[in-house]
Amino acid sequence: MIVNVRKKDWFTIPNILGYFRIALIPVFVWTYLRAKTTGDYLAAAGIIGLSGVTDLFDGLIARRFNQVTELGKVLDPIADKLTQCALAFCLASRYGFMWIMAGLLVVKESCMTVLGLALYRHNRRKLNGAMWFGKVATAFLYGAVFLLLLAPGITDLWANVLILVSCGLQVVSFAGYGITYRRLWRLAPLSGAEEK
Repeated sequence: MIVNVRKKDWFTIPNILGYFRIALIPVFVWTYLRAKTTGDYLAAAGIIGLSGVTDLFDGLIARRFNQVTELGKVLDPIADKLTQCALAFCLASRYGFMWIMAGLLVVKESCMTVLGLALYRHNRRKLNGAMWFGKVATAFLYGAVFLLLLAPGITDLWANVLILVSCGLQVVSFAGYGITYRRLWRLAPLSGAEEK
């Protein structure tokens, strides 16, 4: 999939916030994996909270100040997916069921990348942003992870319930995207003018 990136798009405020979110990922991983006290886990939660607020503001700023760019359309989901995978893999070191989530995220995102590229090659179509079911699955995942970070002493039962519900929502989201890609696949190819 070819993305037309203009030089001035590299340094818009929303895209800078996207770079910042990606830069926060290794900071979170380092903080979480070295955490020993409740304060350490709260610091890790704070980093994820900052990432979430940044994610919210980059979209608001992009729309409000007409700074939506092709680069931003690629950068934002990359930052989301990298953050989600980092969260899942880090929390899997503490909660065994989180390995299921980590595996689901890898499979789902790999399949969606391949399907997206195949769809674009087939008829020049692509998804324009996340669908509602994807947003629900992501929001619940972030909520569950944030709760696990804020309450490191949570019982295994409640941690596993949160993780398994989140896994179920990821499966529903994956199925929803599969149906959406199938519908888009059946549409006629876009001409160059329509694609813009």
